[in-house]
Amino acid sequence: MTFGWEIRARVQFEGDAHVLEDACGFQGPNAWVIDGATPLLEQLGLPAASDPQWLAQALNMILAGPYRDPVRTGVRARLASALAAVDAAAAPLVGAERIRFPSAAISVVQLNAGGLEVASLADCTVVVRTDDGATHVVRAGDADAGVDAAMAGHVEARKPVPPEERARLLKRDRELRNTFGNLWVARREPEAADHAHVVQLARPELVVMATDGAWRAVDLGLVAGPEEFLERSGTTLGALGLMQELRTRQAEIGEVSDDATVLALAPTTPAPRQ
Repeated sequence: MTFGWEIRARVQFEGDAHVLEDACGFQGPNAWVIDGATPLLEQLGLPAASDPQWLAQALNMILAGPYRDPVRTGVRARLASALAAVDAAAAPLVGAERIRFPSAAISVVQLNAGGLEVASLADCTVVVRTDDGATHVVRAGDADAGVDAAMAGHVEARKPVPPEERARLLKRDRELRNTFGNLWVARREPEAADHAHVVQLARPELVVMATDGAWRAVDLGLVAGPEEFLERSGTTLGALGLMQELRTRQAEIGEVSDDATVLALAPTTPAPRQ
């Protein structure tokens, strides 16, 4: 059986603070969304407008290419293969450097005989409406959750929080990524795929993949929740309208906007007869 996708919407808005560092796409049974992390450590000077943009575009091209591993199958294997290819591409450019190498949140979905398998690292969000009408939300976790928890500890202890403290914690968090007990993200390590949040869902009717910049529409209450986000983002006009509302709201409250990407897809493979 051949699995594939039909595109319903693909919308990308560049943020205020930097060049576009998101990417998304689909090929065969796979689809993905990538959110490059804003650099906090010294950049390496990879051949792109920024290091995170290089990583996002490299992953995008690799995932759009062929996958020919006859042994390892499934979405986790596809993610591991892509990260191994990034590592190989990075070696002649930056040698063995890992700590300062850019990182990204990523979600990859894969159609299979049982329905849809989803793998996520960090804070991209996948919303799926399955054939039974249920809505499912898949997200590995908030990228800065550890830093936010540490800051909350300062507040609870009624300690003054210097402005530079959060910056220090964020940089330290980046240095510790992809190590035991810390956040795992898409970077150079293929083993990050072993730490991805993976779920198997029933056959999808509609899939919407979003970076955290687009998910701000939910955070800011422009939609009531995942179900309305799915409905609004299921067409190009709907997704464009929602992202424009988001930018307008962010301007009103003085919020620096992040890159925002929405990719909405429906499977082309017909449902099996009952």
